[in-house]
Amino acid sequence: MTLELQGVSRSVAGRVHIQPTELTLKNGTMNVLLGPTLSGKTSLMRLMAGLDQPSAGRILWEGRDVTGVKVQDRRVAMVYQQFINYPAMTVYDNIASPLKLMGKPKDEIDRAVRETADMLRLTPMLSRKPLELSGGQQQRCALARALVKGAGLVLLDEPLANLDYKLREELRIEIPRIFEASGAIFVYATTEPEEALLLGGNTATLWEGRVTQFGPTPSVYRLPGDATTARVFSDPPMNFVSCRKEAARLTFGDAAHASATGAMAALPDGEFVAGFRANHVTLNRHSGDAVEFRCTVGATEITGSETFIHLNHGPDRWVGLIHGVHPMDAGAQVSIYLDPAHVYLFDTAGRLAAPAPYALAA
Repeated sequence: MTLELQGVSRSVAGRVHIQPTELTLKNGTMNVLLGPTLSGKTSLMRLMAGLDQPSAGRILWEGRDVTGVKVQDRRVAMVYQQFINYPAMTVYDNIASPLKLMGKPKDEIDRAVRETADMLRLTPMLSRKPLELSGGQQQRCALARALVKGAGLVLLDEPLANLDYKLREELRIEIPRIFEASGAIFVYATTEPEEALLLGGNTATLWEGRVTQFGPTPSVYRLPGDATTARVFSDPPMNFVSCRKEAARLTFGDAAHASATGAMAALPDGEFVAGFRANHVTLNRHSGDAVEFRCTVGATEITGSETFIHLNHGPDRWVGLIHGVHPMDAGAQVSIYLDPAHVYLFDTAGRLAAPAPYALAA
C-alpha cells in the first residue's frame, strides 16, 4: 500500500495553505510531519484524509486516484489533539462504535474490539466509562476506535499535546509499538523535534505550507538540506551567524576564527551562513580549536537540570542550552565556546554547503 501526493496544493480565498507537494508514504511506515504552528501540518493531513479537496494535483491510494473520494469511503482513521470519546458509552462500546456503523456481525465486532483493546492495553478497562480513565487511557481509547476499523492510513494530529509530561512519555513509547502491530501507514503531526526523533521512521519538515525535506528521521536531523529545515528540526531553533571563508580559514561574524577542514576546506572562498544547535554551546573550552564568542546575556531560563541562556552577539540573537544550573544577570558579558565539528555551513541562498563533521561521523 502506498499513499502518493502528486503536485498537491491547496489555496483558500487566494491564500496558499499548502504549496505544491510531492510525497510518497509506503505501507508499514511511521511518518512524522514536523513544523511550527500554522506550518500546514493539519491542512496536509486533511488533504490526505479527504476532508478537504486539493486546489491542484492528485492523491493516489494503492495506485488509485482518490482525489475526489469522500473521507467515509476511504480506509482512513484520524485522532485529534482533543481526544474524543462518547462519555455515556463503555470503553468497549466506544471502540465498537465504528464497526457497528459499518454493520459488521456481532462476533466479528467482539473479536476486533478485544484484539485492539489488547494491543492498546485496555482490556481491564473495557467495562469502564471514559471519564473513569486517566488522560492517557482516554487517548488510547480514542486511538483504539480509530485502529479497530483496520484503516490503512492512520492520521494522528498532535495527539499528545494536551497530556501531562508523564502521560506523553508513556504514549510516545507505546505508539511505535502500536504502529508496528497495526501495519498501517501512520502519519503523526508534531511541533516538537524531540518527539520526531523518539518516534523514528521518516520525517517531513514543514514551513509555511511547504515540505522542505522528507526522509529517514535521523538523516533529516543530521543532514538538513537547507537552513529552514535545520531551523525547524532544532529546539530551540538553530542559531546562525555570518561566515566568510578565505583559503583554509573561516571567520565567524567579525572576529572569531576556525580552520576550514573536511568538506568545508573544499568550498570556494566566499560568504556563507554558519549554523549550530543550542545544545552544542558550552561555557568552557573543551577542545583546543573551540571557537570563542563574546556575548551579552539577554535572559536565562532555568528548568532544573538545564539552563537556556539567551545571548546577544552583535546583530545575532542566539540560545544556548547548558547542562546544569547557571544563573546569570541580564546584561552580563559571557564567553561561549563552540566546537567547529558542530558547525554547518549554508550558502547565502540557504542551501546546505557543508554538513557539520559530527553529522557525517554519526
